[in-house]
Amino acid sequence: MSVIRRHPVITFFLLTYALSWGAIPWQSFFAPGVLVAALIVVSLTEGVAGLKAMGSRLIRWRVSWIWYALALGVPLAIKFASIGLNNAVGAPTAHIAEFTVWYALPMAIAINIVNPINAQLPEEASFRGWAQPKLQTTRTPLAATLLMAVGVTIWHIPLTLMPQFGSSPIETLATIGVTFWYAWLFNHASGSALLTLIAHATEGTIETSTLWQDAADTIRMMWIDSLMWFAFAIGLVIFNRRFWTQPPAQVDGPDPARTRVGSRS
Repeated sequence: MSVIRRHPVITFFLLTYALSWGAIPWQSFFAPGVLVAALIVVSLTEGVAGLKAMGSRLIRWRVSWIWYALALGVPLAIKFASIGLNNAVGAPTAHIAEFTVWYALPMAIAINIVNPINAQLPEEASFRGWAQPKLQTTRTPLAATLLMAVGVTIWHIPLTLMPQFGSSPIETLATIGVTFWYAWLFNHASGSALLTLIAHATEGTIETSTLWQDAADTIRMMWIDSLMWFAFAIGLVIFNRRFWTQPPAQVDGPDPARTRVGSRS
């Protein structure tokens, strides 16, 4: 217990790997393992108060409308821009039948938000709901997010190695990119993991791997999308340096309706 209390985030990631990767012998990946790991570590180290804080971040909705707009708009903009760029460099226009899910985009996003089997809810409840603010109590947002990017990327390794998931190692750049994006959004939206959950659910709604029959078009799309997310993250760091280098502090402000660092951008 003393080791766990001294190194709760390391314990969390190690337990997350053990639980999620434990399904690999069955050719699967147990994404909810990340939430189970967080609940165990928080219960052991912070008790009921820690669980309440973690839960409150997940339901924190009283934030400015601008963060909702960005949570929805940024993932959609990058996805459509990637599709458009892929078309511009040679990919054919996808058949309209393959876009039918987009007609019900709000419903698809809502399902992604509440479905505990998908990765979005377990990840955001744990990574942003607990690990990110925990790291930021003793580190700058930049240092904390770099550590988060390493931990989250390692967690995703089996997905890039197991062919049934259709992922590619190049998507590691996208994982790093969205980790920085979610950290930025989380902090600016008063420590609301709900906002990062909305952003994550939106990003995962549009499945582009089925838009083209030619594998070359799909692979090119993976490269474009990954590079765009990585470039976007670099832009966040460059153009909002004051946020990333501010001293360690509690993420949660006294009033959930206020944005903690938005005025300092």
